[in-house]
Parts: sequence; structure tokens; C-alpha cells
Amino acid sequence: MKTFSLISLRQFYSEIYQILKETDTNVIEIWWELSKITFFNQFNKSELREFLGNFNFISIQKGNYQDYIVINKILFILDCVNTLEYDIKQISEILNYDGFEILVQEILSRNNYITRKNFRFSDKSNFKSETLQKRYEIDVIGIYSKFVLLIDAKQWKRKDSYSSINKAANLQYRRAIALKKNPEIFSRLIQELLGNKTNLKKRLPFIIIPLMATLEDNSFRINNNQIPLVSIYELNSFLQELQNNLVYFNTIQINKIYIQKKLL
Repeated sequence: MKTFSLISLRQFYSEIYQILKETDTNVIEIWWELSKITFFNQFNKSELREFLGNFNFISIQKGNYQDYIVINKILFILDCVNTLEYDIKQISEILNYDGFEILVQEILSRNNYITRKNFRFSDKSNFKSETLQKRYEIDVIGIYSKFVLLIDAKQWKRKDSYSSINKAANLQYRRAIALKKNPEIFSRLIQELLGNKTNLKKRLPFIIIPLMATLEDNSFRINNNQIPLVSIYELNSFLQELQNNLVYFNTIQINKIYIQKKLL
């Protein structure tokens, strides 16, 4: 296996990126003909398989009696950022809103969070009479230790007004309150994600943290209700520094959960 310079690797990543920019943003996994990637012309078949074995975002798959290159956009973005320090905001634009949520979910997973995407629940409490809203959806949920992140993932850019972002963040806080006011739903969610073998009593109290994850950094870090506004570029460091910064955020504490109709 030959050794490749940083310049060569940049050429490889750049060519893949240019291909992905031309593809449908609704599609996460792209199938591409080998012959259309000029960087691969320097390899024979066995050398190419050996080279691609160094990357988790790309592989060779058989389809219609010929070999294709298969690229996972989410893994490609994270590999670019980790290997060559590419601008994650820029390359995240190859994704649609659903792909952006998956990217957020993957970053959480790599920080040891247990995750769930698109969690929907009905408000069975009196809170719905105050808000006139009976159903809620949370884009991404991440649980680590006693921290429960409720993330609203938006591909908003810097040009979007602070008032819009501020309003959306306050709506996310409302979703967090609604979840607290439905303790059986919250308890079921926790059990589904952490499993029945986890000693949930030792994790109490759970701390719910509503936040916004956006495509770009719009210079604001927090809204008027102390809800974090986190760009995709900062999400990794936000997760790693969360415990130290918790005092600055509006959080919701859950002191009891229901397990098989029994109160802990």
C-alpha cells in the first residue's frame, strides 16, 4: 500500500465532495460509477480495494453486474472534518433537513449519547389547554448519564433573523415542559432508550436540556430564555463542555420516573 501525501488526500476528498454536491440532497447513500472518479485511475482493482479500506464512508458494491462506489454522506462529512479539518458548515449543505438531523444524531453518538430521531408524543396533561397544542415532535433526543438533550435541528443560516431563532428556541422549551408534564411518556422514553437493565434510580434526577442546532453560527449563543443556540461547527465541543456550562442554560429537572406503574 502506497503512502499518500496530504495534497493527494485533499484531491481525493475534494473530488468526492464535488460529486456529492451534484447529487440529490434527499439521498444519504450515493452509488457512483468507478470510472467517473479520476483519482482512482492510478489504482488497479486490488490496490483500490486496499486504499478504500482506510475509509469508513466509502466502499465498492456490486450492482447490475458491475462494481459501483458507494458513499455515505454523513460519514464523509465527519471524516472530512476529523481528517482534514474541512468546514463542517459548508459540506453539511449537501444534506437536506432529514440528513442534517442524522448528522446531529451521529455527532451525539460519537460522544457516547444514546439517541433517537423524530420522537412524537401527545400531550395528555393540562398544559395543552395553555398552549392549544396537543401533539409535539422532537427532532433528535440524546441521553448521556443523567442529561437528556432535546434538539431542534434547523439548517438556518446567518441571514436568518434572531427573532425567528429566538421564537423557535422558546417553542423547543415548550416541548421540554410538555414532556415533563407527561411523566409516563417521559418514563417510557427513558426505559426504551436505556433499557430495563439500567439502574434508572441511580441516574435521578434527569436533567432535560432543550437546545437548537443550526447550520451556521449566527453570533448568538443563547436566546432570551437561556436556551442554547449551537451551530453544527460547535456541537462537538458543546457536548464535551456541557457539564461545565450547565449553569448558563435553562434546564428542567425530573425527580421521579414511572417503571411498570411503580414510582421510583
